[in-house]
Amino acid sequence: MNTQGEPLSAWSVAGSEVRLFVRASPRASRDAVEGVKLLSDGRAVLAVRVRAVADKGAANAAVAALLAATLGLVKSDVRLVSGATARLKTFLLGARDDAGAQAIAARLADMAGACRLE
Repeated sequence: MNTQGEPLSAWSVAGSEVRLFVRASPRASRDAVEGVKLLSDGRAVLAVRVRAVADKGAANAAVAALLAATLGLVKSDVRLVSGATARLKTFLLGARDDAGAQAIAARLADMAGACRLE
């Protein structure tokens, strides 16, 4: 919970877009979305592992593809907007309309609920 008593979230919805905060771990043994994790500074992120190496954008592309597949989106709807060379990344998930963005947020909430917050 944050200072206003609201649950922490690794995403925010603005109109027809969802901004998703991710902590990526390249060179993992498998591709997986591990759930919402709490960073030491109190921010919530979605932890993602990919087998790809962090070289020439391969890991970023693998994270985007994994997010698209997991959330039922097309790859072109998942766009990296910050953190190209860092572990902490921000992705913009595009939807056709506001209702689509709310549906993406609901899928993220279901994923987060299925995983333990650490």
